[in-house]
Amino acid sequence: MLKATVNSVEERDEEPEDEGDEEMRDGGVPFYINRGGFPVDEETWERMWRHVARIHANGEALGKEIRGATDLPKIPVPSVPTYQPTTPIPQHLEAIQKYIRELQYNHTGTQFFEIKKTRPLTALMDIAKEMTREALPIKCLEAVILGLYLTNSMPGVERFPLSFKSQFSGNHFHHIVLGVHSGGRFGALGMSRREDLMFKPLEFRTLMDLVQEFDGAYRGYWHTLRKVKIGQYVSHDPHSVEQIEWKHSMLDLDKLTKEELRKELDRHTRDMRLKIGKPAPPSPNKERRNITGSPLRGPSSPIRRISRVERRPSGDKKVLEQKASADMNGYQIRV
Repeated sequence: MLKATVNSVEERDEEPEDEGDEEMRDGGVPFYINRGGFPVDEETWERMWRHVARIHANGEALGKEIRGATDLPKIPVPSVPTYQPTTPIPQHLEAIQKYIRELQYNHTGTQFFEIKKTRPLTALMDIAKEMTREALPIKCLEAVILGLYLTNSMPGVERFPLSFKSQFSGNHFHHIVLGVHSGGRFGALGMSRREDLMFKPLEFRTLMDLVQEFDGAYRGYWHTLRKVKIGQYVSHDPHSVEQIEWKHSMLDLDKLTKEELRKELDRHTRDMRLKIGKPAPPSPNKERRNITGSPLRGPSSPIRRISRVERRPSGDKKVLEQKASADMNGYQIRV
């Protein structure tokens, strides 16, 4: 029944940059986080129905029709992809992206899985397992965690968070994908309402090439890319108590020339390569793993703070001529 509702909802909500209060806003559009776990409680259900009534042209009538129906079609549950050891890495990644896409983008106004970026990796992997069990629609941050989980068994693929801040008609929008690197090529996995703002095949020679590819996609929707944040490589150990380093480099595109941006991205690439040779902290024992389990099934996991590498500056501010945005009468193109 839930996915039948999802399929009936127009695209309106947006992604958060970070977790915060129960009601989140991005681009001026509110949405909520399901903090009650599963099964979804009655209050969360009613809030989602109110969202349908608010954003859909015939929302109230549609909600009553769906809630009163007894013959809703059964929605197929995607199967987690399995592979042979000889499966080429690009094909493997395409299968993972296909699975993420089949879960569908979440248009309900409520993010089903609570992702706290400060949690240790082991707790986030427990949430990813929950995603595969529930098989519910997800948003971009959830897709990053799921992508990490599904690529843990691929030691030849390095993964890192890659997030964007864009602007359109006076509002700012946030998005994140999982950058991947293998065989000297970059690509990305993710979820978006826009096909060209999620998956990128392993065909980009440099990080600059990958970022420019996303920049071009944003321009296709009249969005101006303002900031890019790039994290460090993430451990393949699903029981690691490390925290993901989400923002090792924070680059303000308004303050960087194209050549300066290229140098910063090349520097970040070298920093990521240096991390590969550093030993990771030992995985917790069985008792420790139980303590750091999923927040949806027990007490909050302890937060282990680690020192951050000094973030890269985005360079001295450059005076750039800004093109006047078209007067869209308040209309928002959401990505």
